[in-house]
Amino acid sequence: MSEQQNNKFQKYLSKLANRETITYLMAGVLTTVVNFIAYYLFCNVMKIENLIANVIAWILAVAFAYIINNSWVFQSQKQNRKKELDKIMKFIGARVFSLIIEEIGLWIMVDYLHWNNMLVKTFLAVFVVAINYVFSKLYIFNNK
Repeated sequence: MSEQQNNKFQKYLSKLANRETITYLMAGVLTTVVNFIAYYLFCNVMKIENLIANVIAWILAVAFAYIINNSWVFQSQKQNRKKELDKIMKFIGARVFSLIIEEIGLWIMVDYLHWNNMLVKTFLAVFVVAINYVFSKLYIFNNK
C-alpha cells in the first residue's frame, strides 16, 4: 500500500473509529438489549400480541436510548426547556419512523410468513440502529 493510500485509509478509519461512533454502537447494543428483553417478555412470556409487544418494548427502549444518547454518546449540552422539549420531540419522531419500519417488517415476516419473531427482530435491528444513528447525528443531537 502506498503512503497516499495508507493516509486515506487512516483518515477513513479515524472517521469510523472515534469516541462518538464507538459509544453510539455500545449504546445501540444496550438499547437493543433493553428492547429485545422487553419484547421477549411481553410477546413470548406474557403472550401479548406481536405488534403490541413491540410497541411496548419500543417505548421502554426509546426512553432508555434518549437518556444514554443525550448524555453519553452525543454529550448534548442542557438547554432551555423549549429547546430540550424540541430535542425530545425530534428524537421520538425519528424513532417513530424506525418503529414503523420495524412494525411493517414484523407484520409481514412474523404474522404472515410465520418466521421466528426473535430472528426477525434481530434482522430488523440492524436497519433500525443504522437509521437511528443517521437521524441522531444529523437531525437531533447536532450541536450546530
